[in-house]
Amino acid sequence: MPLAASFSFVVSSQFWIGVGILAVIYGIFTAGLQLNIGQSGVYNFAQAGFMAVGAYAMGILVVNAHWSFWVALPVAAVVTVVGALIVGAPALRLRADYFAIVTIAASEMIRYVIQNAQGLTGGTVGLIGFNTQWSTLSASISNDLGLGPAYYLVPLLLVGGAIFLICLIVLGMLGRSPWGRLLKAIREDENAARALGKPVFRYRMQSLAIGAVLAAVAGYLLALDLGSLSPDEFQTDNTFIALAMLLVGGLGSYLGVLIGAVGVEFLLQGTQSINLPLSASQVASLRYMLVGAILIVLAVWRPQGLMGRRDEMVLRR
Repeated sequence: MPLAASFSFVVSSQFWIGVGILAVIYGIFTAGLQLNIGQSGVYNFAQAGFMAVGAYAMGILVVNAHWSFWVALPVAAVVTVVGALIVGAPALRLRADYFAIVTIAASEMIRYVIQNAQGLTGGTVGLIGFNTQWSTLSASISNDLGLGPAYYLVPLLLVGGAIFLICLIVLGMLGRSPWGRLLKAIREDENAARALGKPVFRYRMQSLAIGAVLAAVAGYLLALDLGSLSPDEFQTDNTFIALAMLLVGGLGSYLGVLIGAVGVEFLLQGTQSINLPLSASQVASLRYMLVGAILIVLAVWRPQGLMGRRDEMVLRR
């Protein structure tokens, strides 16, 4: 097969719409990790679990409790915050490495609970029927824009992109506020911040809660993109992919979140679209090998990431 034909997907609008939607979803997801890890020094690896809580809380309220989709969204965000507080209340008192381990375990526990609570979540069969109201709105937007059936995902891209940009702007403003500067001070030396009378635990809980809300929003968008909910979509791998986006873009930079999300998703989706004489499992392995190779190159050439600053690369305790 000619080389040009193998890369023909690059000029496909459908390919870029798909990349854009996934970049938006995991960009919002990664923005929460940027606040937690890059700004606060909180090594939260439960982000995929919080994403699942938000998505399933919304789906359950709509499908099982027959709530309006629009009312279910903020309530599901509150449920996600409660889940983050339950995880963080005991775990944030631990050392950073132990906290990371606990959050990985918490994320897996959430996924297994969803998988086994079949009467509530649908288990491995999945949950459907929560997106009727969104589909009506999406169709209306498509008609107003004069889009054909092939571009039915464009409204989701536009809405998700707007939410993503708003999140980046607001988080950037918060990072420059006294609240954000205190988070950075806690990240650099929590003992010094505590000695000055600053409520370290409370501020870290606030960071974790806001990050969880962003994970929930990403979960809503992922559910709308897929049209169904399955526990397999919320594996801990998602958190590590988002961490790769964070490292590529740079710690402490929300513009880096945008660049990292688009770049990594282009790589992941592009390698999946190339016609290679490999099996599906081999292609999947190749994707992660390429991401790993990029991280190794960055670690040597630019350890602070593409948009990060060297003063962010400090030893955390």
